[in-house]
Amino acid sequence: MSIQGLESWLETPAGRYVLDWEQKKHDLLVTNVFGFNAVQLSLPRHDFLRANRMPLRFRCDDGRYAGSAEILADLHYLPFAANSLDLVVLPHTLEFDAHPHQVLREVERVLVPEGQVIITGFNPLSLWGLKRKYTRQTIPPWRGNYLSVPRLKDWLTLLGFEMQAGAYGCYAPAVTQEKWLNRFRFMEAAGDRWWPIAGAVHIVQAVKRQHGMRLIMPAWHDRKARAKALVSVTRKVEKVDQ
Repeated sequence: MSIQGLESWLETPAGRYVLDWEQKKHDLLVTNVFGFNAVQLSLPRHDFLRANRMPLRFRCDDGRYAGSAEILADLHYLPFAANSLDLVVLPHTLEFDAHPHQVLREVERVLVPEGQVIITGFNPLSLWGLKRKYTRQTIPPWRGNYLSVPRLKDWLTLLGFEMQAGAYGCYAPAVTQEKWLNRFRFMEAAGDRWWPIAGAVHIVQAVKRQHGMRLIMPAWHDRKARAKALVSVTRKVEKVDQ
């Protein structure tokens, strides 16, 4: 169930079809998320934070893709201080991890109150999910543990997150040749209108709430101090890995 191999699959016609949709949605969502520190967990060859304007943006991975990530770390034990990140992006991270709950708990720990998480994944309630159920293929993306949006919402709610936005996309069948993907392009508009929850992939955005606490925005110098503290932590991690 490892995510290893998904990077290569994203270079195939079907992978590019999915990647194009997800990149556009990420660009739309991350543009207006403000703060100082943003981190992407997994798939470091692709920059899903490119449209964000925070001064410190990192891609974090466990090291299987040498030279792609700025930070090498175990995603179950992130090398960031509690309440230190403003945005965490999880592109297909949870469905290809053996311990997705632990990853989410770490995300909750490192996010500041009102910090945001953006999650993408394959939809089990789709034509692609149907193929995964009956296929014997053991290569990405068919060996992942697809998570439905309702299930993700339950997990996030238990950790104190509140859903803010979401979308489904990629309604074409799970074909591999580009010519067939192009022939099924008409299904995009039809899917959005007639069966929106049947898209092959989904993206959700949630905010970390801290109930019972009145959020007071810190002074700018305090925010800058937190950003500098994060830089020192990441530099230590890089030295250890070297």
